[in-house]
Amino acid sequence: MINHNSITQKVERSLKKRYLKEKLFKAMGFASVSVAFLFLLILVSDITIKALPAFVQTQITLEIELNTEKLGINQNSTTVEIKQADFRASIRDALRKQFPDVKKRTQKKDLYSLVSIGAEYQLRDLVLENRAYLGTTKKLSFIADDDVDALVKGVIDRKVEESARRIKNFKLGLIEDLEKNGQIEKTFNWSFFSNGDSREPEIAGIKGAVMGSLYTLLVTLLMTFPVAVAAAIYLEEFAPKNRMVDFIEININNLAAVPSIVFGLLGLAVFINFFELPRSAPIVGGIVLSLMTLPTIIIASRSAIKAVPPSLREAALGLGASKMQTVFHHVFPAALPGILTGTIIGMAQALGETAPLLMIGMVAFIVDIPQSVADPATVLPIQVYLWADSPERGFLEKTSAAILVLICFLIAMNAIAIYLRKKFEKKW
Repeated sequence: MINHNSITQKVERSLKKRYLKEKLFKAMGFASVSVAFLFLLILVSDITIKALPAFVQTQITLEIELNTEKLGINQNSTTVEIKQADFRASIRDALRKQFPDVKKRTQKKDLYSLVSIGAEYQLRDLVLENRAYLGTTKKLSFIADDDVDALVKGVIDRKVEESARRIKNFKLGLIEDLEKNGQIEKTFNWSFFSNGDSREPEIAGIKGAVMGSLYTLLVTLLMTFPVAVAAAIYLEEFAPKNRMVDFIEININNLAAVPSIVFGLLGLAVFINFFELPRSAPIVGGIVLSLMTLPTIIIASRSAIKAVPPSLREAALGLGASKMQTVFHHVFPAALPGILTGTIIGMAQALGETAPLLMIGMVAFIVDIPQSVADPATVLPIQVYLWADSPERGFLEKTSAAILVLICFLIAMNAIAIYLRKKFEKKW
């Protein structure tokens, strides 16, 4: 006779093992996601903590006498004449007036280094905007030197011995005197977003890199989106099934896995050396990134087109629509959310690329803000690379801040992709 109790017990034991394995698998999956999220949180937190000081700027307020005789200009002077005036002398006069006991040459050097080298350009721009300042005495704020900035922010510990401190006691005394007089204050660092790159960390900004990234992405989008979508529609809807089409499909998939630096070498050899396009220009960077991004968008677009139900095509054809009308009036609109999502993700990948742009010269030190796709420029990832390689202490926080801005851009682009997919997605 069959022992039903033993069979039941075996089934129960088997079910317990199965459920236990399922619970273990779920627990391992949850643990993996938790550990990954923890590491991501640690990384972002570390970058944010290091980046926060870059968004604060130390300024020193001085009483500046804009003596027209010493400057050699007046309110009727031309812009060129005002730009050629010696505003540095006015700032140094104000510092000497503030500290009249400073006589030695080395002490004067420390005194003059309290403010940034860019302070004279700040004063020049203020005079250009307000010519009525000429001939008057004004209390104006100037960006402090990077070492002074680091001391005020607490990055440099003023309590350690003088030999172990970058700022010596004499200069520290000058700074503390200014603090007692309320002439040193911390403000939001707007110049980080409005200035281009600089050798001086206290006045270096990301505007040039941001504009370079935007111009490069614009060229990439204009060159990639139409070609990628057209290729995806042709391969998915019109191409015959033969060896040639199979060969093209295999090569598209293979191109998606090619290292990005190879595309940089291609851009250097073809677009710069052969076609003689300008080096370090967004137009060349955009072309190179479009070649790199093209396979990704084609694959994503084909997947979106393939996901459209065959019944939609059959219904359109059954009502008398041509093949072209079916594709562009029904299939393409239905696949558009997936195509846009793939495009934005491809653009986000292009935004974070560095290697191909290094090969075409976008690693150059460029101060001016690019005004077109043909102007010399750099991009945010390369700006991070340049600042990370700089020996000055002040560039450490600027590097972290630029990374944080880049991460925010990537998060925003992915959020737009998710929004578009949720808004226009249709469930079949």
